[in-house]
Amino acid sequence: MLDRITSMQVFVKVVATGSFTGAGRALSLSQTMVTKHINALETRLGSTLFHRSTRKLSLTEAGRLFLDGCQKILPELEEIEQTVTEQRREPRGRLRLNAPVSFAIRYVAPLLPEFSRLYPLVTVELGVNDRTVDLIEEGWDLTLRIRSLTPSSLRVRKLADIRMVVCAAPAYLERAGTPATLAELNQHACLGYTLGETTASASRWNFGEQGEHAVTISGPLCANNGDVLREAAIAGQGIVYQPTFIVADALKTGSLKTLTLDVPPTPGPPLHAVYAPGLTTPLKVRAMIDFLAAHYGPVPPWDKEIP
Repeated sequence: MLDRITSMQVFVKVVATGSFTGAGRALSLSQTMVTKHINALETRLGSTLFHRSTRKLSLTEAGRLFLDGCQKILPELEEIEQTVTEQRREPRGRLRLNAPVSFAIRYVAPLLPEFSRLYPLVTVELGVNDRTVDLIEEGWDLTLRIRSLTPSSLRVRKLADIRMVVCAAPAYLERAGTPATLAELNQHACLGYTLGETTASASRWNFGEQGEHAVTISGPLCANNGDVLREAAIAGQGIVYQPTFIVADALKTGSLKTLTLDVPPTPGPPLHAVYAPGLTTPLKVRAMIDFLAAHYGPVPPWDKEIP
């Protein structure tokens, strides 16, 4: 009797490669053996899994249902086996990690010495930029993203919530007054973020739990980096609407003051770890994700002690 799990793996590979020959080549099996596995599955299920023609294969309705099940079951089985076998293994190799500039400088780079002490066989290559990188094409093992994610084949794990805050320097507020409502913001110098999504862009800020309240803003400066806007705000150039991880230190020292408006800030997009799909996740990647999750939760360090 052919092994049922192996037959499921063969079936998934046939779907992925589009042919029995391609699946056999990928799995180092003969086309005859691939055919035997598929026939065994169809006999067991009592259903045809593929429409076969001389030019291409396509899934039947039963095949699509079975594929959905295989894609759920096989990764879980692989995860269980990996969990057991990894008890005798250590993370090792080069880990290419990408993160947004401001966040990486404050809350990734300072943690890496501790990670290296825990996992001395892993070499971390940290890349920092604020654009969305292509994980697969650019060869990153793991990226941290603070933005709304569109559905994709990539795997995602939420690491922390991101709070937004409106703030300004005491000197600016003494000079220009302290706004108390959203409507008053368009009478003030507001410093916009050019890479921002709908929550806090260069021309519009959204408020409310779902971002349902919008206000048009303008000011003497906009930039594609939160640290630039933070420094401008500290210097009294205007009001900023930024994630707390960028302005936390300035709020603690009093260089910036939180503004309480008539509508609360919209929560920012969560911080996610994004990594490649597959039946297994490299141990070095899992180690880094678990390490960061432990440091960022349950209350992110940048939100502690903020007024």
